Amino acid sequence: MASVLLVGNGGREHALAWKLAQSDKVAKIFVAPGNGGTDSVEKATNVNIGVSDFPALVKFAVENGIELVVPGPEVPLVEGIETHFRKVGIPVFGPSEKAAEMEGSKAFSKDFMKRHSIPTAAYENFTDINAALSYIDRVDHSVVIKASGLAAGKGVIIPTSKDEAKQAIQKIMNDKEFGAAGDEVVIEEFLEGEELSVLAFSDGYTIKAMPAAQDHKRIFDGDKGPNTGGMGCYAPIPLETPQLVKTVADTILKPTIDGMRRDGFPFVGMLFTGIMMTNSGPKVLEYNVRFGDPETQTVLPLLQGDLYEIMLACAQHRLDAIDFSFSKEFSTTVVVVAGGYPDKYAKGDVITIGQSSASDTRVFHAGTARKGSDIVTAGGRVIAVNATGTSLKDAVDRAYVGVGQVSFDNSFHRRDIAHRAFGERRKEALTYATSGVDIAAGNTLVERIKPAVRATRRPGADSEIGGFGGVFDLAASGYTDALLVSATDGVGTKLLVAHAADKHDTVGIDLVAMNVNDLVVQGAEPLFFLDYYASSKLDVDICADFVSGVAQGCLLAGCALVGGETAEMPDIYSGKDYDAAGTAVGAVDRAQILPRINDMRTGDVLLGLPSSGVHSNGFSLVRKIMARSGLLYSDAAPWETEGRGGRTIGQSLLEPTRIYVKELLPLCKEGLLKGMAHITGGGLVENVPRCLPKSLEAQIDLNTWSLPPVFRWLKKEGNVPFDDIAKTLNMGIGMVLVVDASLADTVQQRLPHAYRIGKLVEGTSGCTLQNQQAWE
Repeated sequence: MASVLLVGNGGREHALAWKLAQSDKVAKIFVAPGNGGTDSVEKATNVNIGVSDFPALVKFAVENGIELVVPGPEVPLVEGIETHFRKVGIPVFGPSEKAAEMEGSKAFSKDFMKRHSIPTAAYENFTDINAALSYIDRVDHSVVIKASGLAAGKGVIIPTSKDEAKQAIQKIMNDKEFGAAGDEVVIEEFLEGEELSVLAFSDGYTIKAMPAAQDHKRIFDGDKGPNTGGMGCYAPIPLETPQLVKTVADTILKPTIDGMRRDGFPFVGMLFTGIMMTNSGPKVLEYNVRFGDPETQTVLPLLQGDLYEIMLACAQHRLDAIDFSFSKEFSTTVVVVAGGYPDKYAKGDVITIGQSSASDTRVFHAGTARKGSDIVTAGGRVIAVNATGTSLKDAVDRAYVGVGQVSFDNSFHRRDIAHRAFGERRKEALTYATSGVDIAAGNTLVERIKPAVRATRRPGADSEIGGFGGVFDLAASGYTDALLVSATDGVGTKLLVAHAADKHDTVGIDLVAMNVNDLVVQGAEPLFFLDYYASSKLDVDICADFVSGVAQGCLLAGCALVGGETAEMPDIYSGKDYDAAGTAVGAVDRAQILPRINDMRTGDVLLGLPSSGVHSNGFSLVRKIMARSGLLYSDAAPWETEGRGGRTIGQSLLEPTRIYVKELLPLCKEGLLKGMAHITGGGLVENVPRCLPKSLEAQIDLNTWSLPPVFRWLKKEGNVPFDDIAKTLNMGIGMVLVVDASLADTVQQRLPHAYRIGKLVEGTSGCTLQNQQAWE
């Protein structure tokens, strides 16, 4: 088995390493110097050698039995890396120094195209700034200004006026914005049309193209703002018809390879041709002599073949002996960049990448590095997330779901990758299904969840769904002089944790709990519940899991699930994102409504019922703490004891909100409680006062219960100030009861797990927390 030396440190190199590792003919891949993600690839190891340190690279290759060298970036190719390895007999998948001039000098490549009648824009080359400025005055068409040399993919300026064109020439040739790359400029006719990128394998004689891709160079949505190295890409593109493939091959690719061979510098490696589809046919914008970025991350997942075999065949001039094909799927890549890119940007920010179980989604590192146990930003383009799917929309949606797993300070990405392709689809006949709403899937969901919903039936409701509305018979529940009480709530950003852990049933319980707990604090018995579930595209499995959780919550609360709404809104949500809300309606006898504020006195006892965990509030803070920690939701929860079965962070945080209804309703009906407070967002300090008269305040001693480990870990890991965490999380108490001091022992006997956490005193501060050191 072979050892491969892969030279480079970008997202392209990570993708190449990932694909090479799939070859059963490759034993080891050495990436020089690599990045924070390349050494995580199976078979791959980073080697701390620069891309242009040819003596060190050659020495390493010889000593380690390297059988193929794959240079990724253009700089070492233009500087002649192929020559150095050819001298020691190691094949290189890449062009000679002379052939690499096709990218190294735009003036050289334009003259080549003119010489071999390859269609391209009209142009002139200039080394004298005054001649270039004079040319601008003479031409009557729009132009593109290009630095002739290497400028990291950024040396192209598209002015909108003659004044902007002259300013661009000044920046390139006089101000040296791109260094020596601007010693010569190419001024060419501005071509209008759709742009595409064609990457093709070549052995100098044979050329075999990959599916055409479309890059997004501008930094902002709608193709606005300055050029970048590439913000995203998709393939194949709607323009790529069989006729176009043949035209590009016959008029561009084959003449290019034949022309280079006849001119004495045959091309071996990956020829990347930028093409504009004009009204008069395809025309070449530029050549690159290596894999593109992010085109590589986009097209390699579609390749069905052994990349190592293909590369070696190219280096040995026998590409015609190798067969390979491409998947019929679609592929999309979205690039996540550092804030400020392509101008000044920070480095060294810690990157968190959530765990994804999706085999169709891949995260390729670009500008990253390892710093201790952390992965940190080390460049402008930081991460490229790729996804494949059976349709372009599917691939785009999945890629953006993957992007949602990537987190670092001031990260930025475009949100409209592949927008031009979707614009083309407007010409198709539109249906509700092609608009993103699948009625059949909705009907399938209804049939699938009916048994779970039916299980929640109770006196007053049969819990049959599918009609226009739910019906509840209040008299059948035994109420004659009742007040109806309602509550509406959601789950919040805990849903993002459910996505990260791919576990959606427990958040359905959360949705019910957040509502029915708000009913019981008013002494009301929950009677029925309705849910609302909204998504970009209905995933029947996810939604069914969610609704099964809702049904389970209803059973725990003793209420009937009588109906709900499932909405597909593709223009509001993306990927598998969804949101949920619910409404619970309950009843209480008029004489038993809580709180009984007029009965409250100083000395009344406060009892606290334990929470089951974080419940459903404060997850925006929790997720930020997790992102900073560098842990994944699939990692073992550092706060869990062995007795909990070694749960993951995701499993622990998704512990559903405790439902207190059945243990508290009997106490309410017996008149043992004066009031209750459900501890949600706002914590103890803001929720307890909601059930008190203005003349009394709660005095709570934090030493009266043991702070659960999850809260202690979150406070320490996030370095969260006391006052902030006290107003955000429940800190182990999910419900507070106000009880007459003479009845406190009786209530505690009925609720043996309750803590006596404080008392009511005169005052207007609402709630004071004593012994704050207990949370340290």
